[in-house]
Amino acid sequence: MRTALLQSSGRPGSVAANLKVLDEAAERAAAAGARLLVTPEMFLTGYAIGDDVPRLAEPADGDAADAVADIAVRHGLAVAYGYPERADADVFNSVQLIGADGARLANYRKSHLFGCFERDHFTSGEQAVVQADLDGLRIGLMICYDVEFPENVRAHALAGTDLLLVPTAQMHPFQFVAESVVPVRAFENQMYVAYVNRVGPEGEFEFVGLSTLAGPDGIARTRAGRGEDLVLADADPAFLAASREANPYLSDRRPGLYGPLVQA
Repeated sequence: MRTALLQSSGRPGSVAANLKVLDEAAERAAAAGARLLVTPEMFLTGYAIGDDVPRLAEPADGDAADAVADIAVRHGLAVAYGYPERADADVFNSVQLIGADGARLANYRKSHLFGCFERDHFTSGEQAVVQADLDGLRIGLMICYDVEFPENVRAHALAGTDLLLVPTAQMHPFQFVAESVVPVRAFENQMYVAYVNRVGPEGEFEFVGLSTLAGPDGIARTRAGRGEDLVLADADPAFLAASREANPYLSDRRPGLYGPLVQA
């Protein structure tokens, strides 16, 4: 499945402007044969929006979700987008997957919040594994810091995730996560990982870009640079099946030896 990674910080604070960026990227991605477009973390509103988080947050079935669904239908591809989700009295840092038919396929709330900004403005999600089926692949959802916890990704591997989508706001000086950690996560869990970052200065942060789609062999199929970009790569079910057949990591596990350690 051809997957497009939109490396962009859009226009922080303007949902309308970011929907326009998304629409233009979806048109380009579809023209290149993509069946899925993935945006960075909090793409819909911007990440460094401070106390505007409650004002800009929307429910999973709100007006912005309808607008993204319209983009998906018009361009004939699925869209996974990061946004602040309002649910009753809580606001979550979320990613929603919309199908090419406009259906809401899955919604995930970030479970590992990073830094004071996120802990001050968001509630932690409590569901580790959220999945949906798309074009013969089982898609998993995760956000940024979540992927840095090996137990988190292993839970997806054991649940059968084929392609893990990770909208990200990865900042300086942690670029080694994009360069090294993400390919290792893909290899040790025998899956594809699409890690899609923001880029450039935003508020107090400097995002490092380097968005990538890593394969189950630990090799990046594509990697963006440090500027705005739209890069594409394929998640190949046949290659994934062959890689899993050749690599016994999951079947060779001995959880009886170390399972209790994850409860510490």
